[in-house]
Amino acid sequence: MKRWENAMRISLLALGAGLVLASLPVASDAQRADNDILPQSVALMNQGQAAQAKGDLDAAIDAYESALAADPRNRSAIVALAQVARAQGLPGKAIGLYREALLLEPNDIAALAGQGEALADKGAIELAREKLADVQRLCKDKCPQVAALEKAIANGDTKRVVAAEAITPKPVVATVTPSQN
Repeated sequence: MKRWENAMRISLLALGAGLVLASLPVASDAQRADNDILPQSVALMNQGQAAQAKGDLDAAIDAYESALAADPRNRSAIVALAQVARAQGLPGKAIGLYREALLLEPNDIAALAGQGEALADKGAIELAREKLADVQRLCKDKCPQVAALEKAIANGDTKRVVAAEAITPKPVVATVTPSQN
């Protein structure tokens, strides 16, 4: 009888452990590929792109944030939010968002170039040039991102010169007239 009771206890423990294991996520769910974004997140991302194309940045932000809530690994939604931040004149916020995207994928050309453009907007031209070098290294052929970043850096250099001229006082040349005695 004792042996049968021990067997029953072990059976119940095994059954309980089996139920616990069955309730855990399947390995394939936990180990999705980085580019395997949930369909709901992709649909919300598409809604955001449509709203952004119409110029409705608030609706675009809502859709992109919802896409990220559905799947936090949706790098495209993060990059899109950064683009909206740049369009709103918030380069610091854009830089941070691009940084988040680069944490997910350090070689994301769109995120690297976008961060470089935001850095140029902010006046950090040397850091923008470093991002340009990274993008050029990753692009085997001419990428449109390289041209856009080069243009942003050139515009950033112009802005910096204009800003310097605005705060630098121009020398005043005094004309001396001979005094009449």
